[in-house]
Amino acid sequence: MIDIHSHILPGIDDGAKTIEDSIDMAKKAVSEGIHTIIATPHHMNGSYENRRPDILHLVDSLNERLRSEKIDLAVLPGQECRIYGEILGDYHRGDILPLNQVSPYIFIEFPSSSVPRYADRLLYDIQVEGLTPVIVHPERNAELIERPDKLYKLVKNGAVTQLTASSLVGYFGKNIQKFSQQLIQANLTHFIASDAHNIHNRTFKMEEAMDYTEKKYGIDMVYYFTENAEMLVDGKTIYKEIPELIKKKKFLGLF
Repeated sequence: MIDIHSHILPGIDDGAKTIEDSIDMAKKAVSEGIHTIIATPHHMNGSYENRRPDILHLVDSLNERLRSEKIDLAVLPGQECRIYGEILGDYHRGDILPLNQVSPYIFIEFPSSSVPRYADRLLYDIQVEGLTPVIVHPERNAELIERPDKLYKLVKNGAVTQLTASSLVGYFGKNIQKFSQQLIQANLTHFIASDAHNIHNRTFKMEEAMDYTEKKYGIDMVYYFTENAEMLVDGKTIYKEIPELIKKKKFLGLF
């Protein structure tokens, strides 16, 4: 299994604090059947700035340590970039890091409560550059929960999305779990990933999420998510189903 979203690099964001934390996370990942993981530290979120050259150096160091510890996990470079207007300029300057460095996929994170007005245009401009924006954890965005038609429009226009394993199995609460299910049912998400920060309160839950997916949606849906992760790493075009609108249930008697 490939996990495309993690905070396993030590000491650079709110994920692993030390190299020992990174080692613990690596062991936990392997125990869940993960053999490849993309390190995606936060960038430009108001608290952390982690540019491409620094991430590449840290990924090399961590892989060297994992080999010396004989932990069978490959760490690939990536970045979780908070949306901001100058992202393409910084991409051309070499600060923005696509997932696995060579793929056309880049993570885009929205603020937790809103979607910036310029998001539609910027995600379009990113695609004009030959890149594919991957909207991370849309199920935890308050505006998208309230107005899922916004996410539908973004996906219809070419963006893809990544669901958090813990969201799907209920660790962020019932409302977020329900919205996660709706995203799968409406073909509005394309990946499941851990967004793991540690081995305590923000751990992987990938095995649990895949078991849940198989029970609720069947083995084909598990293959869909796992194969999309593989194709992302290889820089190939992922599978997409036709997106559908999520119909918000009306209260009885109100039309």
